[in-house]
Amino acid sequence: MAENPSAQPSGVTPEGATEENRQDTTVHLGAEFAAQLAAMEAGVSLDEQEAIAALPSRSALLIVRRGPTLGARFLLSSDVTVAGRHPEADIFLDDVTVSRKHAEFGRTGASFAVRDLGSLNGTYFNGERFDGSAALIDGSEVQVGKFRLTFYASRSDLLPSE
Repeated sequence: MAENPSAQPSGVTPEGATEENRQDTTVHLGAEFAAQLAAMEAGVSLDEQEAIAALPSRSALLIVRRGPTLGARFLLSSDVTVAGRHPEADIFLDDVTVSRKHAEFGRTGASFAVRDLGSLNGTYFNGERFDGSAALIDGSEVQVGKFRLTFYASRSDLLPSE
């Protein structure tokens, strides 16, 4: 195996290089990369990241993080989406801890909120039971019975407007 005399180990400055002729580069990463990095840290798989990245504007995704249907995904793409144990619920959560009409996910423009529908066991937002409605932001956790769902907004709605 022949050695390459001009090859330098990483981090070693070649002979004769000075501070004046050395080039530094700076990389600027956008909001989308920051969202992907945060998702990886939150345990979002690459497959889930791709699904989130593919969301059209004015839509969102709920992913089951705990419960009988771990990993299930539910698309929020209409103005009102009802979650419950009733077979005709938009999001069917089949467990006795879930009321027939348990919670409602509402959309206004590109924003979403969750509202408890008078369920017996209540609805929890980021670990706390609440009355009324709560605005959802990327990464919010909603608990309906045994099901813990994490909310992910469309990436095109998260990008700052120019």
